Parts: sequence; C-alpha cells; structure tokens
Amino acid sequence: MTARMHLSGAHDPQERTEGERYAVAAEVLGLLADRTRLALVDRLTEGEADVTTLTESCRVARPSVSQHLARLRLAGLVTTRKEGRRVIYALRHGHLKRLVDEVLSVADHQLGNLPPHD
Repeated sequence: MTARMHLSGAHDPQERTEGERYAVAAEVLGLLADRTRLALVDRLTEGEADVTTLTESCRVARPSVSQHLARLRLAGLVTTRKEGRRVIYALRHGHLKRLVDEVLSVADHQLGNLPPHD
C-alpha cells in the first residue's frame, strides 16, 4: 500500500468511492502476496514479536525481515512500540488475522490437506 493511499483519502467513509475501496484492498492483497510478508503477518497473528523472534520463526535473514516489516508498517498493517532498545511489532487489527487464516485455509484445500466444504 503506498503511503499516499494510507495517509490520504476521505476521512468520511461515505465520501470514499467503490474504486478507492477496491484499490486499497488490492494493495493489501499485493503486500500479502509476498511469501515472507505473509509468513510475518501469520506469525504476528499469534501475538507481538520483535525482529529476532520473527527472523527465527520465519527462517529469513534479519535484513530481509526488517525491510518487509518496514513495508508493512508504512502501509499501516502493523504497529510498533519500543521496549527498551527492542522494537516490538503487532498487527494493527484483527481483520488481517482472519484474512491470513482464510487464505492459508484455501492453500490447504488446494494442496489437498483438508476436505473441501462449501
């Protein structure tokens, strides 16, 4: 999600157009379309974590994790807080948890790990 899209836009939900809504949704999905960012968001559905914890759980190099977290933070999908010298990351809202849970369920169905249901 571009910083412009995140920071701009109408403050009154009634002023937003359907096109803007789809554009922002596509930006969010685009950010989650990256394997590392999806893994980071999935890990953050379990609760807050610092970069070291996220690096270990996602098995990705620390510089890469930091860059992906910066993109997620700039897009407004994760929040940060300081705990001493550590930066702690968390999901901004529960909608992302539900979105990631659903997309991973779809992946499980595609891989044949779960029976299909309608």
